[in-house]
Amino acid sequence: MRTSRKLPLLAVVALALLWLILSGREDEGQDTRVSEGRAGEQGTQKETPEPEQRPGRPIGDGSTSDTGAQPGRMEVSKLAPGQRPPQFVVFSWDGAGEDDQALFSHFREVAKETNANMTFFLSGIYLLPESERDRYRPPGKPVGASDIGYLGDAEIRATLKQLRGAWLEGHEIGTHFNGHFCGPSGGSSWSEQDWISETEQARELVQTWRTTTGFTDIPPLPFDYSKELIGGRAPCLEGQQALLRAAPKLGFRYDASSPGGHQMWPQKVNGIWDLPLQQLPFPGNSFEVLSMDYNIMYNQSQTTTGSKAKHATWEDQAYETFMGGFERAYEGNRAPLLIGNHFESWNGGIYMKAIERTMRSVCTKPEVRCVSFRDLVDWLDAQDPKVLAKLSELQVGAKPDWASYLAGPQDKPTPSTPPKGPETAKAGVPRRGGRRLGDRAVWVRRN
Repeated sequence: MRTSRKLPLLAVVALALLWLILSGREDEGQDTRVSEGRAGEQGTQKETPEPEQRPGRPIGDGSTSDTGAQPGRMEVSKLAPGQRPPQFVVFSWDGAGEDDQALFSHFREVAKETNANMTFFLSGIYLLPESERDRYRPPGKPVGASDIGYLGDAEIRATLKQLRGAWLEGHEIGTHFNGHFCGPSGGSSWSEQDWISETEQARELVQTWRTTTGFTDIPPLPFDYSKELIGGRAPCLEGQQALLRAAPKLGFRYDASSPGGHQMWPQKVNGIWDLPLQQLPFPGNSFEVLSMDYNIMYNQSQTTTGSKAKHATWEDQAYETFMGGFERAYEGNRAPLLIGNHFESWNGGIYMKAIERTMRSVCTKPEVRCVSFRDLVDWLDAQDPKVLAKLSELQVGAKPDWASYLAGPQDKPTPSTPPKGPETAKAGVPRRGGRRLGDRAVWVRRN
């Protein structure tokens, strides 16, 4: 157990001024199957130069800084009359910690190669040393409690490096909140005020890591998290009703916690964009599956260590699930495809490989934009409300004549009816605790 290492205020201010000067200087059609030594393989990520960080105005103890407008963001434009909308695809990551698997850094490289922006939902306590756990006061739980444990010093450093680089590349840093509590005594039972407390603590942990860690040799995060944080995904997709009541008071513009949405254009709930995980065709089955790696894994093996003999088949099935959902939207109503992931090597890393194959297959197609949730809601908010209303009427599988459908007021085209027969596969949420970098169906303790 480490000892507490709090920095005096004057020392913190001095360090903040130092990093104002030093910011950014850190030495640190074909077969789509991902080759060995890439996604899903531990410790294989090559060191690449980090993006340059502009000098900025230190905030608070110097953990964060205001460096101006974020680089690498999608350019937003309004649809012209009769124009077909882009096919948006959002790849998002729950937890967003970097460990020896180096998956955070790996997928940043994949995003560069595929011209993609993504959303990283950071668990705030991944920046809090275990020796400082008493700073976290989860609703209805003992002080310092966590169902995902705490990261070590090296992992906190690595996570900070990835967050810094990701933001400078145009990716979004959202929140997965903190202790990841599920079930009757977790987020599903939280009140509006509980969610406000949990979110404010997540913000504070990002804004005070220099004080809590004692790290003095790395630059600040290049963003103001009080402005950057505009949405999140609740652990285990629980408690959304109360969270949506809290969201406007938190400055949120969207929430991505809803399970089981259809592939339709999103709408607002309580003034907040509701961006759910979606039901996608699940090859070889009569039911559909949620657009998240965990749900696919659970419906294949019910464990993170399933039969190795089935890994290749399961990887292809996961890839075909994502691609089936993509093609249904791309060739149809163009509803944004929303995919959730975790930096985990379940079943030999096959879901990481399937996601990478999907990114390489779809993000370079014509009229496709792989974006963050922030990019998506910026685009939605820039559109004519009448156009958004027309888009939201399109059912799953609808294939309108875009030139006429969005040209102006007219009769609605006959929409396709959402499938009623298939059911969405559901997976129970286990109650065991254990350290992980995101949600898990089956936990494996790491010593």
